[in-house]
Amino acid sequence: MDSDQICAARVAYLVHDLGDAAVRRRIDLLAGEGIAVDVGGFRRRAEDRIDMRRANAIDLGGTRDGCLAQRAMAVLRHLFVSRAVRSLCDDTGVILARNLEMLVLGWRVRGPGQRLVYECLDIHRIMLGTGLVSRLMRWIERRMLAHTDLVIVSSPAFARHYFGARQGRTGRVLLVENKVPDERGALPAVIRLSDHSAPYVIGWFGMLRCRRTLKQLLLLASQSAGRITVVIAGIPSPAEFGDFAEEISGHPGVRYLGPYRAEDIGRLYAEVDFVWAIDYFEEGFNSDWLLPNRLYEGLARGVVPIALRNVETGRWLERNGVGLLIDDPLAQLPLRLNALKRREFDRMQAAIAGLAKDVLYQTPQERRVIVQAILGPPNG
Repeated sequence: MDSDQICAARVAYLVHDLGDAAVRRRIDLLAGEGIAVDVGGFRRRAEDRIDMRRANAIDLGGTRDGCLAQRAMAVLRHLFVSRAVRSLCDDTGVILARNLEMLVLGWRVRGPGQRLVYECLDIHRIMLGTGLVSRLMRWIERRMLAHTDLVIVSSPAFARHYFGARQGRTGRVLLVENKVPDERGALPAVIRLSDHSAPYVIGWFGMLRCRRTLKQLLLLASQSAGRITVVIAGIPSPAEFGDFAEEISGHPGVRYLGPYRAEDIGRLYAEVDFVWAIDYFEEGFNSDWLLPNRLYEGLARGVVPIALRNVETGRWLERNGVGLLIDDPLAQLPLRLNALKRREFDRMQAAIAGLAKDVLYQTPQERRVIVQAILGPPNG
C-alpha cells in the first residue's frame, strides 16, 4: 500500500471510553500517518472529549466504570437503533472497534467490503470466568472473531494465553505494544541527582484500579522509617475506590496529586526513582499478561520499573536487562532498597539509557506497519 492510498483512507473508530488515553494515542497514530478518523464512543465522565482537530467525534452517551449491566443496555440501544453508528461508519473503509461491546456494534453496521478490526488491550475478568455469563460472553466474542479481519493486542501473552489458547483465533493477531508514541521527543535518561540518604521515591501513575497495590504502597511507606516515599497520580476507578484522596489522607510519606494531562507526564516521572509496574487487579489472568503503559513511560524517562518476576512485565524487563524484579514487595522491597547503593542505582539507570530506541518508542517504520495492517491490502 503506497502513501497516496494511506492518505486517502478513512477509519471509523468505535470506542468504549472517549476519555481513555489509549484511544487518544491510537487517534494520534492514525491521524499522524494521514488517516482521516471518525470516532464514535461512550464516555465515563462528562468532561471526556476527543480533540476535534484530530478526529470527527460522535458522543454515544454516558456509561459507568464497573457497571456492566448499564454498559450492556447502552450498547443494546445502539445495536437496535444504530443510526448514529451507521452514519459514522458509512463512508469508511475500516471499522476499528475497541473492546467487545464496540466490536458487536461494528459488526452490526458493517457494510460490504468494509474491514473489521478488533482492538483488545485488556482481557476483562468476565471473559475468563466459568459461569454462564462468562461462557456466553466468550461465545459472542468467538462469533465476532469469525467476522474480524485483524485483532490488535498490546502484549504477546494476550495472543498466546487468551486468543490462541481460549478462543481458538487462527486469523492474524497484531502486537502493538504501549510504546511511547513519538521518538522525536526522546531524551537521554534523566538521572535524579540525589545522594540517596534521602528517601527513594516510588511513583504509581495512570489508571488507579488495584486496591492491593494501594495497600502495599501505604505499608511500604509507613514501615520504611522514612526511607521510602510514594507519589500517586491518575484517575481512581470509582468501582474500586469510594473517595481515593480520603483513603490515603493521613498516611505519612504518601502524596496523591490527582488526575494529570499528557503534558504533565515528564514532570511526574522527574520526581521519582522507581515506577510501580505491578498490578493485582485481575491476578492470574490479565494482570499477569499485560505490559502496562507505565512500563514504557517510565523507562523512556530513565525511571526504574519495579515488577513481579514471574509475570509478562517481569519477563519483558528480564529480556531487556533492566528494572528491579521481585517476588514479594512487602517482604523484599524494604530490604532491597535499604541495601541499594548509589553505584548500583547508577548501573540500573545506565542500563535503561542503553536500550535501543525501538524498544520504547514507536518508530516511523513501526507506525507505517501498524497502519497498513489496519487498512489491509489495497483491494482487501
